[in-house]
Amino acid sequence: MSIVPKTSVISIVIPTLNAASRLGETLAAVMAVPGVEVVLVDGGSTDQTVAIAKSYGVQALVSEPGRARQMNVGAAAVGGDVLLFLHGDTVLPVGFAHMVRETMSELGVAAGAFRLSFDASSLPLAAIAWGANLRSRWLQMPYGDQALFLSKELFLARGGFPEMAILEDLALVRNLKRHGRVVIRPEAVVTAARRWQQRGMVAQTLRNQLILIGFFLGVSLDRLAGWYGLGEDG
Repeated sequence: MSIVPKTSVISIVIPTLNAASRLGETLAAVMAVPGVEVVLVDGGSTDQTVAIAKSYGVQALVSEPGRARQMNVGAAAVGGDVLLFLHGDTVLPVGFAHMVRETMSELGVAAGAFRLSFDASSLPLAAIAWGANLRSRWLQMPYGDQALFLSKELFLARGGFPEMAILEDLALVRNLKRHGRVVIRPEAVVTAARRWQQRGMVAQTLRNQLILIGFFLGVSLDRLAGWYGLGEDG
């Protein structure tokens, strides 16, 4: 596997669907960073998502809805050596570009992601983040809300995200682990806790675990997506 140079261009791909509530914060953290380009791929928002992106000078593409499909469209449209896939309600840490280049310049690294944190403070949320970070570090299995990054060369070689209704991030990371380490940076992204707060901490945790069990038991991906409630926000 080739090592990505520390001068590489980072292309940030943001798939969105009705992500207006947090998108401004997400974009403010990545704009005007040297050596970084940003593209947003919208799946048919009915709110101000696209207008907000354009107000920040971000290229906004439109595709058929589906996070995997949208991210693949964005990846095909950018020119950077490194791809970083960012949710519309997740804020990257200050200095993220250096962190990404540092990780991708290491021998034997297939991909990387950041530690998870939430935009609200509570003991249940802290426990959820702790569990997610433990899982992602020990199993090298980060999820999409941890801002997965990897070389564009490897992404294309592995066929991009499988166009699944849900868990496309899990499928890609499992694939990437065959090609090297998946590094979890100690720095944290800050993602929205809204879904957990609205649905209840225990209920959302149980839902997530049931979806994972269902995935490994072969339950229909469309059914799993329905359980999760995809399309409710960005």
